[in-house]
Amino acid sequence: MSLGDERETSGGYGGTGQTRTRLPESSGDVYGGARRGGRSSSRSLVTVVGVVVLLIAAIAFANRGGDDSASPNGDENQPNSSTTAASGTRPVDGKSAGIPGGFARDEQGAQSAAANYSVALGSADMFTTAGRDAILQSIIAPSRVSGLKATLDKAYTPEFNKNAGLNEDGSAPTGYTFVSRTSPIGTKVTEASDTSATVAVWCSGLLGLAGDNSTNPVTNSWFTITMKLGWTGGDWKIVTYSQKEGPAPVPGDNRASSADDMAKAVDEYGGFTYAR
Repeated sequence: MSLGDERETSGGYGGTGQTRTRLPESSGDVYGGARRGGRSSSRSLVTVVGVVVLLIAAIAFANRGGDDSASPNGDENQPNSSTTAASGTRPVDGKSAGIPGGFARDEQGAQSAAANYSVALGSADMFTTAGRDAILQSIIAPSRVSGLKATLDKAYTPEFNKNAGLNEDGSAPTGYTFVSRTSPIGTKVTEASDTSATVAVWCSGLLGLAGDNSTNPVTNSWFTITMKLGWTGGDWKIVTYSQKEGPAPVPGDNRASSADDMAKAVDEYGGFTYAR
């Protein structure tokens, strides 16, 4: 989240549908005066889409030659009325590098692991060397860590960070808040055994810089991450993963928040431990 055979696309800034056009009520801050569906300039669109394309290209390169993922067969993998119901099982207590761990050795545990790992892979920590290394050590199968680290280090270059509007070391410029968050919407197991599982995680993501003069405002995307997990060291770990865009809903008519409100939200609202 063959995985290598899935179509890799830029991460979900599309989504079309009929919309009504309304003139902006202010011409200053792109966060305050524009609708969520808009863009402040062609430069910001190209930059943000370019960042997503590079990220997904890195994922595709890291997983080339992977095993084929299985497709659902028959009705046994189709969702039913209890698919999203709470199981009553308590979330895991263990954590490594701030990432939940110690999941159950069953399909539910694999889904919980995949959901939590999606959050980590979409976090701002992936843009710094130290943060990225800690994440990989926590969620990737030991035999795959070094290869994936080498590939991602080549992708997350100083130039890459600058294209994302960041400093060369992946930190946010003074006066700006970097937002990179992934929120799982749902999970689906497409293949499972006692030692492996393939899980698709449907996600919504936020990416951009919150700041008064940001040319890369925080935007929303929809994508699906597919992970092949292996049971190793008493927990589920990622063997390979890939990402494709969608499914994406029709954009709503919500007014974009101000840069200050967006920055405060990132600082004040924490994340979740996902379990079912």
